[in-house]
Amino acid sequence: MFALFVVALAAFAAGVINALAGGGSFLTLPAMIAAGAPPIAANASSTLALFPGQVATAYAARDGLAEAARDPRIDARILGVISLVGGFVGGLLLLFTPASVFAALVPWLILFATLLFAGGSMLRPDSKLLRINRGGVFAAQAMVAVYGGYFGGGIGILMLAALTLYGLRDIWLMNSLKIFLATLMNASAVAALAFTDLIHWRLTLIAAVAAVLGGYVGVHAARRLPTKVVRGFVVVMGAVLTVYFFMKAP
Repeated sequence: MFALFVVALAAFAAGVINALAGGGSFLTLPAMIAAGAPPIAANASSTLALFPGQVATAYAARDGLAEAARDPRIDARILGVISLVGGFVGGLLLLFTPASVFAALVPWLILFATLLFAGGSMLRPDSKLLRINRGGVFAAQAMVAVYGGYFGGGIGILMLAALTLYGLRDIWLMNSLKIFLATLMNASAVAALAFTDLIHWRLTLIAAVAAVLGGYVGVHAARRLPTKVVRGFVVVMGAVLTVYFFMKAP
């Protein structure tokens, strides 16, 4: 019972973190391993468990997504298709390749994304330094989607970094778009994983309920907190994730 409580608590906190910055799986993954799930099964179960919370969070952030859809700089439909396809490919990779393939790259990816997000946030909106174009955003999203379907740790920070380098500054718009795209890539990953024998259903169902509650709390906090606070939280979470994954790297 204590292990189940730990999983539920980790999933609630993960829902909050995913709504604000991303990286909630770094809580649910070790919690499920501690509860007795093998690492790859824990990864698959964590992905499935966090998905309902992402759906609920995306619904709560629908006004921000509607604003993103109207922004002429953003093609949310193309980004959505890229996320769906990439997430499915990543989910299939999880079934057929060892987790160690990406494990060594994860801390470097998150460190890189955190530095880009922190540095890009300090640039003036008209600055051309460290700037990527629309094609660059699409390419970055494709790589993040495959990685997200395969492993998922830190995808929110990776996406926020790419959107920052694209020139976006409205953190609520960026966060809403990030939540939507993460939901799509995880939907594809879930489709690839849900009917396998990797899922620990009791842990997954408990975590899913807790993640939904956490997601609602997180998205309402993101809406009300000042932009600097949310950006600061993203950078802090990026630093924590970087240290965590460097410690866990093979």
